[in-house]
Amino acid sequence: MSLGSALDPKTAPTFPMAARTSLGDMLLRKNVRHATEVIQAKRGRVVAEMPDWEALREAGRALRAHTLAHLDVYLEQFERNCTAAGGVVHWARDAEEARRIVVDLVKATGTREAIKIKSMTTEEIQLNPALEAAGVHAYETDLAELILQLGEEQPSHIVVPALHKNRQQVREIFRREMQLPELGETPQDLADAARRFLRDKFLRVRTGVSGANFLIAETGGVVVVESEGNGRMCLTLPETLITVAGIDKVVPRYRDLEVLLQLLPRSATGERMNPYNSIWTGVHAGDGPQSFHVVLLDNARTEVLADEAARETLHCIRCGACQNACPVYRQTGGHAYGSVYAGPIGAILTPQLERMDHAQSLPYASSLCGACYEVCPVKINIPEVLIHLRNKVVRRETAGMGVLTHPEAWAMELAGAIFRSERRFRAAQRLGRMAGRPLESKDGNGERWVGWLPGMLGGWTRVRDLKAMPKESFREWFARRDTNGKAAGDGRQG
Repeated sequence: MSLGSALDPKTAPTFPMAARTSLGDMLLRKNVRHATEVIQAKRGRVVAEMPDWEALREAGRALRAHTLAHLDVYLEQFERNCTAAGGVVHWARDAEEARRIVVDLVKATGTREAIKIKSMTTEEIQLNPALEAAGVHAYETDLAELILQLGEEQPSHIVVPALHKNRQQVREIFRREMQLPELGETPQDLADAARRFLRDKFLRVRTGVSGANFLIAETGGVVVVESEGNGRMCLTLPETLITVAGIDKVVPRYRDLEVLLQLLPRSATGERMNPYNSIWTGVHAGDGPQSFHVVLLDNARTEVLADEAARETLHCIRCGACQNACPVYRQTGGHAYGSVYAGPIGAILTPQLERMDHAQSLPYASSLCGACYEVCPVKINIPEVLIHLRNKVVRRETAGMGVLTHPEAWAMELAGAIFRSERRFRAAQRLGRMAGRPLESKDGNGERWVGWLPGMLGGWTRVRDLKAMPKESFREWFARRDTNGKAAGDGRQG
């Protein structure tokens, strides 16, 4: 996949189709499984150190819920304080408007280059292709994002974008794109190569583009957390700094970071704190960028906010913990989701950002096991939101259709009619046993299984075996018992 063809929910294949391709890539599955297991283990250790972890989670949830309930107030407060500090705030209704604002700002500097801090929001609006089309080359400075840019690939994880790549694959990309045929494969070798490659860009390029982890309404400040120091370089060296942030990133007060900066690193990478926490407020003479812009992106977030059942989607602080815990993501990786937001959070966020017009298969990309809810630092009940979105998908698909026109609705009506009658239920059991008998086979232990079902039912047996229906139901067995509590033909006590 080329860099210019960024993941786009409008054109991406459905999740089942994309997942089938990913499941056939054994190296990808091995890399994803190893990386998520390592992060999960680290997270478990540092969370176990916190006797008040559940209280912190509840505090984080309450903070995000309060902010969203008063989002208009805090956004206006942020704009006032950012402007007072020398920044310029721009409002973007959608991705197209955000791209236009950023491209115009970069071109106004007279430069044809920009350095970028890792930002999911700029990935969301597909900023890099827009800059390239305008004749501006953007250099990714995050190590993982640099790997993907040089390899012309897309991110597969919110926090660890190149999680699907192993060390040998990274080495081959660097050897080819940086023209380093003698490059070693140790982590230090690769990090040194990236450092040398980027140092010239840091010192030469005068325009920086960043995302934001949080926006502080009280001060008008922008918070960026990262682990390599590249973000600090992008925040201090350029003459112009442009930050693109979703309107959901605002927090009321500086002191709220006390909670969030404990939850985020432990959940994201299993660290007690982020190595680099940068807070940038306005313009300061002789220190850092002298032109500072913040683009506040809506892009359907207000529609998500208006949906009371799905509003908690916007609580997300982009830690990626739900991805690491999700059994579906760990088998398919991130690209199968057809969006920069992969995993459980992507399954609920992407369809809503697309106003339910695209990515409608993603709410079904889950077993509803609840592992994502258990690890979410701000307690987003992702399974409940998934069910809510599935209901929306079905309602849209059946709108204006008769009940018997839609296959799923027809099947549910039929099931309801069967379960409402004991006579029909028993008849369905007998019919099921007779229909399944020709499809059954025995394993080495004599257990009976159905390995293939026809038509639409084949979606289940395509990837798993189905236990054959028992020869006798519990009701039938119970009816054979005599009045003394013994089963007919069974000498044991019941």
